[in-house]
Amino acid sequence: MSKFAIDLAPLRKYRELRLLFTSGLITRLGSMVTYVALPFQIKDLTNSYIAVGLMGAAQIIPLIIFSLYGGVLADSLDRKKMIFITEFGSLGLSSLLLFNSLLHKPHLILLYIVAAGFTSLDGLQTPSMSAIVPRIVDHEDMPSVTALMGIRWQVGAVVAPAVGGIMISTLGVKSAYILDVITYIFSLVLIFRMSPVPPSEKATPASLSSLVEGVRYAIGRKDLMGTYIVDFAAMFFAMPNALFPFWADHIHARWALGLFYSAGILGAICVTLTSGWMKTYPFHGRAVTYAALGWAAAIALSATTTNLWVILFFLAVAGASDQVSAMMRGNIWNQSIADEYRGRLAGIELLSYAVGPMGGQLRAGTMAAWTTLRISVAGGGLLCAGFVTLSAKMMPDFLHYDVRSNKFAAQKREKLTE
Repeated sequence: MSKFAIDLAPLRKYRELRLLFTSGLITRLGSMVTYVALPFQIKDLTNSYIAVGLMGAAQIIPLIIFSLYGGVLADSLDRKKMIFITEFGSLGLSSLLLFNSLLHKPHLILLYIVAAGFTSLDGLQTPSMSAIVPRIVDHEDMPSVTALMGIRWQVGAVVAPAVGGIMISTLGVKSAYILDVITYIFSLVLIFRMSPVPPSEKATPASLSSLVEGVRYAIGRKDLMGTYIVDFAAMFFAMPNALFPFWADHIHARWALGLFYSAGILGAICVTLTSGWMKTYPFHGRAVTYAALGWAAAIALSATTTNLWVILFFLAVAGASDQVSAMMRGNIWNQSIADEYRGRLAGIELLSYAVGPMGGQLRAGTMAAWTTLRISVAGGGLLCAGFVTLSAKMMPDFLHYDVRSNKFAAQKREKLTE
């Protein structure tokens, strides 16, 4: 079993990783509680489905703009400072939410502004957060570290919404914002203790030409383009989350709505906790492709039954498949992208796995409106399988990616041993 157990050794080995991991674990709990509180407060103030949906619309453009710009900054500035500054900005936004919640009549427009602000800061921070990891751990430990960073996110995604729901229903939304403020303070203390991570000697100043250079690098590497295209296809064609409330009603199990959302995350956690084998598995492109096909098949099969527990089983399998894909994509990125490009490519990665689900929600809802819920879910899975298969065949460099022989991974290994 030791071959499959998640590898905790990097946390003992690297001080900087411990600080970064703990900071992210703490702040993720607070952020996810606020993630629940924001739409709840908008619903409480307006009792409007449209008003709640507009929060997502307010976040799309900032995500696109600031994730790309954040990638450029991650390659030209100290990555630790970028994380600290954006975390401090998020503390300010959470404090603003807390202040607004204490007013006799909270301002609705402020909630949208803050939601867009959080997305902007997340877009600026995430590339630095991704790009800093290969600088603070050794090349051979990256698969284990990818799993650890995944479990950090998953714990928050599972625990925080439940905690947030209880807090909000008993103490009000202000309690959620208080918790978020406290977690940001603890996070800032931990990040402050980290050592500086200055830009690479080959770094170029932040500019539009620098961004274009990063895009050209990504386009020139078909193994990287495969990771972006396959993940986007999986999320766009086979992301059924927008249909969960209707699905629960369709099978007369409205009480189980929360289980629809948590099933995939629980499947992902199971993969992460048994991810030890990924340390020595070299065929990352093949794994991403097969995992995407597993996601597609599980989503399609979930639409073939009205049995709640069978549906939840397939959603858990889908979540597990998606986590295998995510971790293997992370290994390709972290083990083969040159450090001077890592931030800009992290910005592109953020778009690939964030914009896809947004478009997927629209695809699922529109297709269900034109046909039926079951056709939307099953059809999305089949479309995903077809597109992933076609994409993999058209990009053999991606499908046959082997970390042992890939020239970019070899160059990075050689550079790190110099």
